[in-house]
Amino acid sequence: MIHRARLDDMTPRDLYAVLALRVEVFVVEQECAYPELDGLDLEAEHWWSRAAGGELTACLRVLAEPDGTTRIGRVVSAPGFRGTGAGAALFGAALSSTTGPVVLGAQVRSQGFYERFGFAVSGPGYDEDGIPHVPMLRSATADAQAAGGSSGA
Repeated sequence: MIHRARLDDMTPRDLYAVLALRVEVFVVEQECAYPELDGLDLEAEHWWSRAAGGELTACLRVLAEPDGTTRIGRVVSAPGFRGTGAGAALFGAALSSTTGPVVLGAQVRSQGFYERFGFAVSGPGYDEDGIPHVPMLRSATADAQAAGGSSGA
């Protein structure tokens, strides 16, 4: 089941589960010591999904950028649910709620995942916390094509 809410509307248990998953993967598994709590969660719309048994399967956050684009970030699937389609279902649902261009910073190893949703590399690669990343953009044109069912997502 897919859920979405602003931080103030999340239950403490849902917020804890989302933050715990992000720390488990980004900080512990990927060995990146960085400030996971960066203040942006206060402005974001949070999306998360749970399996029938209640386990958190994936989460992400959506932010409005000052230039009018939408930024999707902190996209993560729980280790036990990788390869099940749970992350793709959540990402697709969040993406379908956006209008206009959408940007994100993708780990290079996940670039193909985002390309399936109509994203393309939009600038030079960069290092973030020791992990290679690329900026990616899904243009408003790709958004319109996806609405018509031609993106393959």
